[in-house]
Amino acid sequence: MTTFALLSIAGASIAALLLLIIRFEIHAFVALMLVSLLVALATGIPLAEIIPTLISGMGGTLGSVAILVALGAMLGRMIEVSGGANTLAQRFSQLLGPKRVPAALTAAALVLSIPVFFDVGFIILIPIIYGFCKAAGVSPIKYGLPVAGIMLATHVVVPPHPGIVGGAAVLSADVGWITLIGLGICIPLAFVAQWVGGYLNRRHYAMQPEAEAQFRNFGSGDAADAPAAKLPGVGAVLTLILAPLALIMLGTTAATMLPKGDALRDFLAFTGAPVFALMVAIGLAFVLLVRPLGWTRKRTNEVMESALPAAATVILVTGAGGVFAKVLTVSGIGTALSQALSGTGLPLILLGFVISLALRAAQGSATVAILTTCGLLAESIQSGGYSAVQVAVLTVAIGFGGLGLSHVNDSGFWIVTRYLGLSVADGLRSWTVLTTVLGVVGFALTCLVWALVA
Repeated sequence: MTTFALLSIAGASIAALLLLIIRFEIHAFVALMLVSLLVALATGIPLAEIIPTLISGMGGTLGSVAILVALGAMLGRMIEVSGGANTLAQRFSQLLGPKRVPAALTAAALVLSIPVFFDVGFIILIPIIYGFCKAAGVSPIKYGLPVAGIMLATHVVVPPHPGIVGGAAVLSADVGWITLIGLGICIPLAFVAQWVGGYLNRRHYAMQPEAEAQFRNFGSGDAADAPAAKLPGVGAVLTLILAPLALIMLGTTAATMLPKGDALRDFLAFTGAPVFALMVAIGLAFVLLVRPLGWTRKRTNEVMESALPAAATVILVTGAGGVFAKVLTVSGIGTALSQALSGTGLPLILLGFVISLALRAAQGSATVAILTTCGLLAESIQSGGYSAVQVAVLTVAIGFGGLGLSHVNDSGFWIVTRYLGLSVADGLRSWTVLTTVLGVVGFALTCLVWALVA
């Protein structure tokens, strides 16, 4: 089959995928599986090999993604239910002072969002945002925009979040390097989110009636008279979040600095594996959260299991994205695209960002945008002779493409606008602008890293 035909099929498959998800509102998992099957048939993959190819794509992606997503969701849920999120935000506020509350919340959001999915993390922080805003006499939009912005930035480029982890699996990228690079860029992005949020808030946004009533009545019930639970200390929460990151970073550092076959390198590689690191964090949660709070085994199991339904959907969509990527590779579309790109003169890092951004704008899901882009560019990246660090940088660039242009087809858009009381028009003027600026700035910082390692 000619290169033109293969690329035409690729273009048609993406258009069909977007049409199914946007126009006909088909679930992303079903749409990805259906389009993958049609691509396999259209490109002439032998019938006897189609189903094994689909299974291989699903299994290959989920082998590294499912455990990470499940453990990350459980850890985040335990921190949420224990009250650790509230403790963390309050402590940051006390350390920085009342006038720096917006910065304190943004800093807390950055730390909290590492193990917690964006929508869950934002909902966790809404009561804290409401409380601080009501005390300061300002709209929750003022504090909420930068908090949501940095949480979404972390969601698209820092493991164990599903899009970037799935993309790493597709590209065989090192999760440790992605963690170092992604988190390192998100730290200055927190300052950008704070500044851009402040700039956008120079405009007055009228709160929608339902959100305004909810904000006005916040704290007026009898909850304040209820006995307070024994909340975990800030040190315990930070330990749960930083311990797995430290293990992963040690493993990555050892793999870079120590020779192959070294016993210490092998040990740190084992303890620095993301799955093992998150298992350690879960074990620490039993000591630092469960025991002090006096949770029974039944209660602990209920908390952990409550994290799985949402995680299951994420896992399935991520796996289906892996299936689509596998079919694109086996069909020869990846090779054809690689050949076509070699004559365009566009830098691969820019191409990855632009494709991911376009897919994000078209179908709403950052996870699907990242996975689809990684599938399209896998052949080009894997055959380009890039180092492990360079592949990680390219993966992060694709991740930042999935950050921008959040609008009405994105569930996160509705979560943010609903809780902050923004109309659709004001949401486009504020939230959409903020996510796009953060995506572009994040990509620019990624290009600086690329210049250092290229």
